[in-house]
Amino acid sequence: MTVIIRKLGLVDYTESWAAMRAFTDQRSAETPDEIWFVEHPPVFTQGLAGSPAHLLAPGDIPVVQSDRGGQVTYHGPGQLVAYVLLDLRRLGLGPRELVRRLESAVIAVLAHYGLQGQRRAGAPGVYVDEAKIAALGLRVRRQCSYHGLALNVAPDLSPFGRINPCGYSNLAVTSLAQLGKRATLTEATGLLEQALRTAFESPASITATVPRPEPAVPAPLTG
Repeated sequence: MTVIIRKLGLVDYTESWAAMRAFTDQRSAETPDEIWFVEHPPVFTQGLAGSPAHLLAPGDIPVVQSDRGGQVTYHGPGQLVAYVLLDLRRLGLGPRELVRRLESAVIAVLAHYGLQGQRRAGAPGVYVDEAKIAALGLRVRRQCSYHGLALNVAPDLSPFGRINPCGYSNLAVTSLAQLGKRATLTEATGLLEQALRTAFESPASITATVPRPEPAVPAPLTG
């Protein structure tokens, strides 16, 4: 079944979250899988296991209690977020294999820029020289996934200093820009799209660019 790719631009986190839940609640066994690429305005999100102790000094950046797995992380402009709305039963995947394939997709993108991405046992995500460059946070409901991954392309990294990223004190966080790579979000999106297709063995995708998802019903396919 074809995967639909949506490139939604800058979208408020809570709107994307509501749209993902609505999509997951309304989908059937015949609903095509979708991957949404977005950026978010500055926001800290707490996972289901999130502890307030890891919010050191959020200041004027809002904090949203989310339903994804994991601890606290930061989203902001210059960070590429990919939400994976997949029917895991149809794909024959469990959560651990989903995580592995998402990490593999990020590692493939980093290889394009001459960087060696690494996994860390017990700490999902992708690292370069011990610094985290991509975070993962997922929710599986009705055997379907939502939420996804966040790759730091060229964001302001200073907000990560206001939290213990992913629940780890003194965890270094990096980006393609900090590592000296001149990557644009458009370029990184294209590379990650290709890597995700490969990771999930998807056929050629239908690509749609729509303004933003509606909170209650995902935006319709327009092209």
